[in-house]
Amino acid sequence: MRRFLSKITPRQMGFTNSNSLLVGSSSVPRNITTATSNAAQVDQTKPNSVSDMLVDSFGRFHTYLRISLTERCNLRCQYCMPSEGVELTPKPQLLSQSEIVRLAGLFVSSGVNKIRLTGGEPTVRKDIEEICMQLSSLKGLKNLAITTNGITLARKLPKLKECGLDSINISLDTLVPAKFEFLTRRKGHERVMQSIDSAIALGYNPVKVNCVVMRGLNDDEICDFVELTRDKPINVRFIEFMPFDGNVWNVKKLVSYAEMMDKVVKRFPSIKRVQDHPTETAKNFTIDGHCGSVSFITSMTEHFCSGCNRLRLLADGNFKVCLFGPSEVSLRDPIRSGADDETLREIIGAAVKRKKAAHAGMLDIAKTANRPMIHIGG
Repeated sequence: MRRFLSKITPRQMGFTNSNSLLVGSSSVPRNITTATSNAAQVDQTKPNSVSDMLVDSFGRFHTYLRISLTERCNLRCQYCMPSEGVELTPKPQLLSQSEIVRLAGLFVSSGVNKIRLTGGEPTVRKDIEEICMQLSSLKGLKNLAITTNGITLARKLPKLKECGLDSINISLDTLVPAKFEFLTRRKGHERVMQSIDSAIALGYNPVKVNCVVMRGLNDDEICDFVELTRDKPINVRFIEFMPFDGNVWNVKKLVSYAEMMDKVVKRFPSIKRVQDHPTETAKNFTIDGHCGSVSFITSMTEHFCSGCNRLRLLADGNFKVCLFGPSEVSLRDPIRSGADDETLREIIGAAVKRKKAAHAGMLDIAKTANRPMIHIGG
């Protein structure tokens, strides 16, 4: 295995610490909880359009807001939802369309320039088209994106594009229909593939395909996913398996970035790293002769906290500054108590200032109480 890794240097792979080893192949990295932990190392010059509300104590500018539109979903993916299901927040306690738009407007007017709609499954929300229309009209917003499982996307996408949807991530963890049904506890593989093709036909480029890699389930399909990029403008994004409440995370299920890369290098030796933006979560690669590209999201073995620019607004109105942190603050409650915009800005700004330099590391995260992914928003 290591003789193939020698073709790509640790820096080309994106490792900032040469002591990072392979998880699941030889041993757990010795420095798994500390790699790239100094948030102040990222050199960022504050844009004039970003208010202090979005700047944390480490100088990170948060210009990317992920909004969960719903906790409901039409799949039951094993890494997202416990087998027994989850208790959903009663509808009256979820943010209304007007509340979502109001809060989004506050963030955008303060410097957020990208919004991603998540869930649950965002396309199950009946007013998603109107939400997209209103969000896309916010002055200063440069990109409106969605992360979806693709089950109903094909028929909804033409209208969503008219309403201002700029980019798409489609979650797909296997190319085998029977395995899809096992992983998601539902049928629908063919519809997801149709949604990918529909997005390409409508001109989305790239169409991003998110694949959570789990040992013994789909790690044998990594190169098959890479093949999707040969003739189509698809960016396959391999995601390390992350711990959340109820998904029975175990380090033995984790297939590390290094191990995934080893598989890809053997089959596609011309793979090359591209220059990434400092706030990019993924390590991005191109392959000679391929129309699309390949990326790796290394949240567990080589985290990217130092360049994090992301904030999360949950479907119930809670505001979360770190995916893996348990801390949340309600924005719904002050809105419904009559808070004005300045009060909301103060609440948001205080939460952002409390954001830590880095998450705790995967072994500690696994022991920390946090919500299931379907509550947080993918």
